[in-house]
Amino acid sequence: MTEQPLSALYRPSLTLLTDLYQLTMAYGYWRQGMQDREAVFHLYFRKAPFQGGYAVAAGLAYAVDWLENLRFSADDLTYLGSLRGSRGGQLFEQGFLDYLRDLRFTCDVDAVAEGTVVFGNEPLIRVQGPLLQAQLVETALLTLVNFQTLIATKAARIREAVGPTDQILEFGLRRAQGFDGGLSATRAAYLGGADGTSNVLAGQQFGIPVRGTHAHSWVMAFDGEEEAFEKYADAFPDDSVFLVDTYDTLEGVRNAIKVAQRLRERGSELGGIRLDSGDLTYLSVQARKLLDEAGFPKVRIVASNDLDEQLVTALKLEGARIDTWGIGTKLVTAYDQPALGGVYKLAAMKKADNSGWDFTIKLSEQLAKTSIPGILQVRRFFGENGKPVADMLYNTAEPLPEQLTIVDPLDPTRRRPVQSAQYRELLEPVFRQGKRVLELPSLNESRQKARQEVTALDPSIRRFLNPHTYPVGLERGLHEFRTQLILEKRPQRPA
Repeated sequence: MTEQPLSALYRPSLTLLTDLYQLTMAYGYWRQGMQDREAVFHLYFRKAPFQGGYAVAAGLAYAVDWLENLRFSADDLTYLGSLRGSRGGQLFEQGFLDYLRDLRFTCDVDAVAEGTVVFGNEPLIRVQGPLLQAQLVETALLTLVNFQTLIATKAARIREAVGPTDQILEFGLRRAQGFDGGLSATRAAYLGGADGTSNVLAGQQFGIPVRGTHAHSWVMAFDGEEEAFEKYADAFPDDSVFLVDTYDTLEGVRNAIKVAQRLRERGSELGGIRLDSGDLTYLSVQARKLLDEAGFPKVRIVASNDLDEQLVTALKLEGARIDTWGIGTKLVTAYDQPALGGVYKLAAMKKADNSGWDFTIKLSEQLAKTSIPGILQVRRFFGENGKPVADMLYNTAEPLPEQLTIVDPLDPTRRRPVQSAQYRELLEPVFRQGKRVLELPSLNESRQKARQEVTALDPSIRRFLNPHTYPVGLERGLHEFRTQLILEKRPQRPA
């Protein structure tokens, strides 16, 4: 087989972006005549990443695009028909392949908008429709939403560290997990709080501002550093940022100042200098002093070199004079937590006679891993100041009482009567019977939403070390039903 690792992968059909067991289960449902039985699944994570107090939802636009193009192509079906079982027979019979050929997505999908602050156990996406279809989309939804939510959250944390006025530039493409990882990471980083990127393809695809300087090789290609800066300034008189640490950092700053003075004489201004190694606090303070004394207080100091929110915080506390932060590896790879851990669980199925719902639950020895039954919605309550105060999960298939009480699912003795009359339902309709009914906001709108939502949180929830837990719980009736279901499903063993 001739390898075409990119052009063969990014074909019009990405329907096979799934795990084999989704297809084997789909085949089993079809064999049992269960393919059209209505079911409800929820996609959620159990715990906020990076030991933090929140996450920023992202990836919905990718998920919507994938769902709208869910079709089994002729090539897909040929490949599936070639798969063999352990005895050499065809894994999927022809009738099932014919069924897949005609399959069209007809589910209802409700989702949390990109840029929304979310917490553990809250559904980010709810899929309701024919069991086979709702099962089939699991893997793709998880891979598209998990990663971008993780990166958007990391970017939001970095934005918290640098503050509202400093610039964040995402520089991670060369360290990202492949082309798609680089593109989706750049998009999510921008949504979460970055101001620009070095990733030109992401700039083209998503309209993200592209920024960059030059590499050490540019300086090394000339006889001297000052000459290298001069030649770069000739090419970009109004857009030059010089990398000053190829040989001696502070001497590099002095050479940058010499070229900046000649630029000014020609009517242009140096944009900035970049520090990529060494003691960034000391070097940035000294560089700022040299630039200011030379009459260049507006020249920006860009810093890179394996930065993340923890190191940025430390540099800020030390008094570093950095105003633009180039964040690469540790942003696009979510360096200290490589996966969000989102899951996709069945929560309800229509009874065989279509008379009502059977609510389902997955049990675990760990209560945190026991799923929540029902057709769930998340209601966010707001205080008089307009800031969120608590979230309540409830079952839309059951009526709500007049007096609402939120029960902590991990500690049922902690109960919170709802006082606020102001609330918003987080899950909003995206698809109805397979047709998109929601006009998605632009990436910039989602980015603005993310910043507004994060800054609306109490600082105790946004802090990096031992953040306060935002109140998220079950509506009391749902809690009581879940407890009853656990007791019914758990085997009762004699003492």
